Amino acid sequence: MSALSEAIDAGFPAVVADLVSLARIPSVSAEGHDTPGMRAAADHVANLLAGAGLSVRLLEAPEAPPIVFAERPGPTGAPVVLLYAHYDVQPAGDLASWSTPPFEPTERNGRVYGRGASDDKAGLATHLGALRALPADLPLHIKVIVEGEEELGSPHVAAFLARYPEELRADVIVVADSEHWRVGTPALTTSLRGLVDCTVEVRTLRNGVHSGQFGGAIPDALSALARLLATLHDDAGRVAIAGLVSAAAPDVDLSEADLRSSAGVIDGVSLIGEGPLAARLWREPAVSILAIDAPRLSEAINQLVPVATAKVSLRLAPGQAPALAMDALVAHLEGHAPWGAQVTVTRGSSSEPFMMAAGGPAYEAFRAGLHEAWGTEPAEIGVGGSIPLVAELSRAYPSAEILLTGVGEPTSAIHGPNESQDLGELRRACLAEVIALSRLAGRA
Repeated sequence: MSALSEAIDAGFPAVVADLVSLARIPSVSAEGHDTPGMRAAADHVANLLAGAGLSVRLLEAPEAPPIVFAERPGPTGAPVVLLYAHYDVQPAGDLASWSTPPFEPTERNGRVYGRGASDDKAGLATHLGALRALPADLPLHIKVIVEGEEELGSPHVAAFLARYPEELRADVIVVADSEHWRVGTPALTTSLRGLVDCTVEVRTLRNGVHSGQFGGAIPDALSALARLLATLHDDAGRVAIAGLVSAAAPDVDLSEADLRSSAGVIDGVSLIGEGPLAARLWREPAVSILAIDAPRLSEAINQLVPVATAKVSLRLAPGQAPALAMDALVAHLEGHAPWGAQVTVTRGSSSEPFMMAAGGPAYEAFRAGLHEAWGTEPAEIGVGGSIPLVAELSRAYPSAEILLTGVGEPTSAIHGPNESQDLGELRRACLAEVIALSRLAGRA
């Protein structure tokens, strides 16, 4: 293992340089699948993997950004390991909230700051560091896929699986898009929540009318929408949508102080829900209002607003069928129309939750690798977010063992301003992965 550690240390400056170069590319998938930033990211990922000694090609599907596919064949009978990451990132959001420009990655105090520096370009950097340190004669067949639409929910994953079933087939699939328990404590993710979302339009008038002339008798749509959205939670902040399931609470839990600190909760704001915090975040449904369309303050006039729209997101506990959850969400919104307002719900995207069966050979190999790299036992955690591709791969390749690893941690601020990646965690993640892959090769 000391030889592997030395190889990781020797190659780590290149890993950091790779991360910085990747984070400099504005590969925002929400802006379109064929923007200059998306094309540049796919090409750069392909070049980096080719430079690591793999054969590379782009997998294409209509109206989708390409998947970068790379391969290093192994001997006959060797385990086939598929390493996953994604090159697309979230929009930067409010630029005034960033300490440094989001696409000008900056290194300070042992961290790299920039959009995508952790989610998920650090995942790809981990794979690159491990692959460069992996002995060339190791009996493993390595595949790598790096997709470009994870932040949109991987809407074309079924098309890619239909077109390229053999390219994506593997004995072990390692998804480097999760997180660690905290800096200094690694983790294996054993569960993911699923997701359904929708837009809900509330209309009370054919057109806007004078608020003084008609206010007090005629309801405005924005007030009606606010009352409708308020019915999604009860007074304790629990999800009030009937028919949803929860999963068993995990063995580990968070402290309220740590949760408040990592989320940046304002003093005086109460937490919502009941029960263990980890269960609320990982194993129970959660509903959020992501956006509202209504007149801007700068556009406000003395008028009763005739129509208002919101986007509603519902996270699903492991074991929840997305189709049933969507039906429950739509039924709730349509059934709680205030004052007889006209409510129109448009169904959006969905993804399945995931629960990993621990204890397989890949699980044991990665658990050992994390222990060796960090010097402490890894935690088993859940993640409140969704990785839609995981459930699709699990369904397409039921015999494959799927591992969820990550590099970020609660202070990485993924999807928020000043997203960052701790470089010490990144170095240990590279080491853990190369140790795990070496252990898997030993089982050939």
